[in-house]
Amino acid sequence: MVMTIELPDVNLGSLPLTSEQARLDFAVGLYSGRHASLERAARLAGISYTDFMHELGKRDICLNYTVEDIEHDMRMVDELAANVATAA
Repeated sequence: MVMTIELPDVNLGSLPLTSEQARLDFAVGLYSGRHASLERAARLAGISYTDFMHELGKRDICLNYTVEDIEHDMRMVDELAANVATAA
C-alpha cells in the first residue's frame, strides 16, 4: 500500500522543507505519538535504525522502547554473533 500526501504550496509558505525532511518529520511525529515503533519509523523516514535514534536524540525525544524494539535488537545481536562466529 502506498500513501501519497499532497500539501498545497500555500500551506508550506516559505518553509525550507525538502521531501526527505518532511518524510523524516512525519516519521518522528508518528514515533513520538507512539503510533510507530523505532524500526518502523526509521523505515518510514528512509534512514537506518541507528540514524533514526540519533535524530531523535538531536530533537531531545526520549526513546519509547517497546517489545518490538527489543526483538529488533535481539535479531541484530544474533546476526552480529553469527558474523563473528563465521569470521573466526
